[in-house]
Amino acid sequence: MHRSGFVALIGRPNVGKSTLLNALLGEKVAIVSDKPQTTRNRIRAVLTLEQAQVIFIDTPGLHKPKHKLGEAMVRAARATLQEVDLVCFLVEANREPGPGDRYIAELLKGSTVPVFLIMNKIDLAKPALPARRADLYRALHSFSGVFALSALKKQHLAELVEAVVGLLPEGPQYYPPDMVTDQPERFIAAEIIREKIIHLTREEIPFSVAVVVEEMALRKGNGLIDIYAAIFVERQSQVGIVVGKDGLLLKKAGTEARRELEALLGLRVFLDLRVKVKPNWRNRDANLHDFGYDRL
Repeated sequence: MHRSGFVALIGRPNVGKSTLLNALLGEKVAIVSDKPQTTRNRIRAVLTLEQAQVIFIDTPGLHKPKHKLGEAMVRAARATLQEVDLVCFLVEANREPGPGDRYIAELLKGSTVPVFLIMNKIDLAKPALPARRADLYRALHSFSGVFALSALKKQHLAELVEAVVGLLPEGPQYYPPDMVTDQPERFIAAEIIREKIIHLTREEIPFSVAVVVEEMALRKGNGLIDIYAAIFVERQSQVGIVVGKDGLLLKKAGTEARRELEALLGLRVFLDLRVKVKPNWRNRDANLHDFGYDRL
């Protein structure tokens, strides 16, 4: 019997959902950082096994939104709960349930599908701590399974995959076996560029930046792909931060992004980055539409 189905990864911002997604797939599908709310879109990642195909959906972290972008992200995460066969609720093994965790547990009471509790970051917790934390979460919800693991260290992932497959319904192979994500190349390129900006900047920049690939085309005759991307910020003062002294920060971000894109695409890449200002874009419907966030 071949099993297949959709599995949502939900949790507070920065609990390790994207790191877990990449670890389960064995390659990078979603960008990661130590900044909350790095994931803004629902990202589908396909794990194809001999007798099963699991489509994991990485969702934006559930949080109290402060702008229209945040509202769209939360709507996307909540809507995913109604579209899957299984929910994996990620929490941090080294922390007690907080208000955000309790809010998500309350949301899950309306779920009609099984829910796994995933105690992530056991590498940061004392050995006896995850079990005690799990008892606190069991008081909030009746889980179909509880798993303690480390996405970063790739510890105890096999047990989770086996349990996930065991709960999926009989079904077809939805995607080709060599496909790991259904995201278009332009989206992936934009996310890689945004990840480099997030890593190299600080304070408000990671939350205020959006990246749009305006043009992406194969140059005829020499195996080179041209990528022209715009990096949007909300204030003129942020332009200098992203560009950096003598343009060094933007140059470094471009170099790191280009190397990763070349490895991903198997082609040499010419990458052109321009920084532009869109005042208060996170609260403007027209800008959210242009950047694709109204379709979360």
